[in-house]
Amino acid sequence: MSKKPNKLKSLDFKWILYDVGNSAFVLLTASILPIYFNSLATGQGLSEADYLTWWSYGTSIATVIVAIAGPLMGTLADFPHKKKKIFLLNALGGAFLLFCFWIPSHWAAFLILFVLTKILYSISLVIYDSMLVDVCSEDQMDEVSSKGYAWGYLGSCVPFIVSLGLILGQGTLGLSFHVVMILVFALNALWWAAFTLPLARSYKQAHSIPPEGSALKATFRRLGHTFKDIRNQKKVFLFMLAFFFYIDGVYTIIDLATAYGTSLGLDQTGLLMALLLTQIVAFPSAILFGYLANTRPVGQLIKIGIFAYLCIALFALFMHSIWQFWVLAVAVGLFQGGLQALSRSYFARIIPKDQAGEYFGLYDIAGKGASFLGTTIVGVITQITGQQNIAVGTLAILFVIGILIFNKADKLDDPVYAAK
Repeated sequence: MSKKPNKLKSLDFKWILYDVGNSAFVLLTASILPIYFNSLATGQGLSEADYLTWWSYGTSIATVIVAIAGPLMGTLADFPHKKKKIFLLNALGGAFLLFCFWIPSHWAAFLILFVLTKILYSISLVIYDSMLVDVCSEDQMDEVSSKGYAWGYLGSCVPFIVSLGLILGQGTLGLSFHVVMILVFALNALWWAAFTLPLARSYKQAHSIPPEGSALKATFRRLGHTFKDIRNQKKVFLFMLAFFFYIDGVYTIIDLATAYGTSLGLDQTGLLMALLLTQIVAFPSAILFGYLANTRPVGQLIKIGIFAYLCIALFALFMHSIWQFWVLAVAVGLFQGGLQALSRSYFARIIPKDQAGEYFGLYDIAGKGASFLGTTIVGVITQITGQQNIAVGTLAILFVIGILIFNKADKLDDPVYAAK
């Protein structure tokens, strides 16, 4: 049965704008940051293989920390008037640390600063995703979530193109590499902060749970209770288990795409332009997935996205040249946004709204917080064998497991929660 699209409200667009802001950091992490880190690390004696290994380990450390802190912050955010405060602390804190990226001169210090920034960014997304239940109705979630990713992809291209222009044109502009990187980090930090403020001004927490006793004790008590109960919520549990595997592979590919291509010796300018193409392709694709959700079962669309990523991982086994990386970039763009957006709205629909922050904290464990598995696999296998293709190709196993478990979850009825 098809759903008739409803006109989006002002708050819907302001929620979407945060995707535009934080996506600047996402694209920077997938493109310029690995190259900058590579120049620091190899300039100080690290080999290409060791550079990729340390970058993988840094990403893994950040996601493990978020797997612990995300559920705690999300649970705390479910208490009255907490969600906006926690969101702003992490979003603006992350933007400030991004501005400071030009300061460290040693590769290890830079990697530590990157890990801290990624932690704040990831926790801000836990809270941001949970705001979806306050911002729009259930019948709008697929469209709003999809447009968030879509406009995030397109909007992030603006600071990226300017940053790329500064880097490639530094000689013509008469600027040193150090000055250029200060400008790049400042631009992306200000972009992130600026698109955070519209949502912060207008958002009001509609669903919350009053704390019993102190907020800190209530947070741990509620989180422990939910960990025990979630096993009895079969659809939620199976979805999170499936999500753990398939989104793990997705985020690993996103986090390591440029680092992987660079370690193969591919041209850096070509790599950056390919990633820009991914963002451009992802914009209409994510919107299309949102509209398709009005006429097709969302679960069916998610399964199509998982299968597509399975094919992408297998393709990576045979990637050795720049034209293959371009093909990979287009393929990722076609399915990345739709799979992420519909997974987010699918989950928001099957959880209790007054516990959205808590559940999205657990969702983050199954998602970004779980991506330590994929990045660690790539780092370890690359270090042992020296074969990046084999390491990335092993991610196909994660997609096979994910689609099998998701298929079971999708056959179950949505849970019904008592009104509070």
